[in-house]
Amino acid sequence: MQIGERKIGVNHPPYIIAEIGVNHDGEVARALSLTDAAADAGADAVKLQFFETDRLMSKAAKLAAYQKNAGESDPIEMLKRLELTIDEMALVVDRAHERGIHAIVTVFSTELVEIAETLAWDAYKTASPDIVNRPLLEALMATGKPMIVSTGASELDEVVRAVGWLDEARDRLAVLQCVSSYPAPETAFGGVVALANVTGLPAGYSDHTKGYEGQRAAAFGACILEKHITYDKKAAGPDHKASLWEAQFKTYVDSSVVNACEQNHITIARSYTTDERPSISSARLIADILGFDDVGAAWALQHEVQRNPVGKNVLDCERDVREVARQSVVSAEAISKGTVITSEMLTIKRPGTGILAYEIDTVVGRIATRAIEADVPIVQEDIECQSSSKKSWSSPGPARSSGS
Repeated sequence: MQIGERKIGVNHPPYIIAEIGVNHDGEVARALSLTDAAADAGADAVKLQFFETDRLMSKAAKLAAYQKNAGESDPIEMLKRLELTIDEMALVVDRAHERGIHAIVTVFSTELVEIAETLAWDAYKTASPDIVNRPLLEALMATGKPMIVSTGASELDEVVRAVGWLDEARDRLAVLQCVSSYPAPETAFGGVVALANVTGLPAGYSDHTKGYEGQRAAAFGACILEKHITYDKKAAGPDHKASLWEAQFKTYVDSSVVNACEQNHITIARSYTTDERPSISSARLIADILGFDDVGAAWALQHEVQRNPVGKNVLDCERDVREVARQSVVSAEAISKGTVITSEMLTIKRPGTGILAYEIDTVVGRIATRAIEADVPIVQEDIECQSSSKKSWSSPGPARSSGS
């Protein structure tokens, strides 16, 4: 895989993404400043999030626990405060390119893909909860640009299913191990091994650990490292605490771990199987890279990463985000009891408490068994079990949103 002229894989230096996310606090000047900081630190790319709150959040939306802990009280109010317009994002894309780094964006709604395409993004990334959002994944694939798919709060079979939807884009596709918890456990990068072996794609790590622990993922085959950057870890907002200050981010990029992996082209992770135990020779290499004095400790870590169920399972610390941030089939308008549901009546929004996004086609043609108010997740009890129409609906385009 490559983004621009930059090749990404186990035989190339880790590709480092400075995730601004919403740490700009809704202020474009701050986003530009963080873009400069990312370039100064030596990042390969900067990343933003493109969403419109009314398109993304139904009235059933909830805050994740980590967002509550950050002092937030209302999910819709929080996101509205953190939006950037497409024109503001254009300034960030231009600044990134002026500074010689790539500009990447996470798009959260299918309807926004066409708008995103008006800017010169170098690649698209999908958020972990959208591993079930087939319409969005396929809309981004259709752009022809490189894609990075994050996999937090998902089981391995869910990742395999999503990669199957994107099969025709395999030559421009990568997957990221991610633990959707803030902060994440320090050994949670073991899933890099599982993702690489099962998908055969370049695998990376979206690092939500407190500090620099995620760098170790590079020693286990992570081709991409993504880390949040902020101007102040103590600032108000949902993601600042799990981020690095600008100076810390430079240390992250310049670390001996990452540099050692660049020099040695570590491919240890590719040789792992469920039956193999790490060799002493590979443990010595890991010890050198990670700065361990004790080879036995390096061997133990290597073995733990290989066998740990953290490899690629939904962890208890992720279940809250899995429910709150996945997207469901949502009513775009009020639907009366007895109505045959059409695609125009549906959209896809948070939370993930209803029929999941990839199953939207199974709802079309069904009869509503009860009145469904507008802008709420649709559950199985809302619709008859059998379709009232023999015609199969295959999404010809994005479902209509009830957002503005």
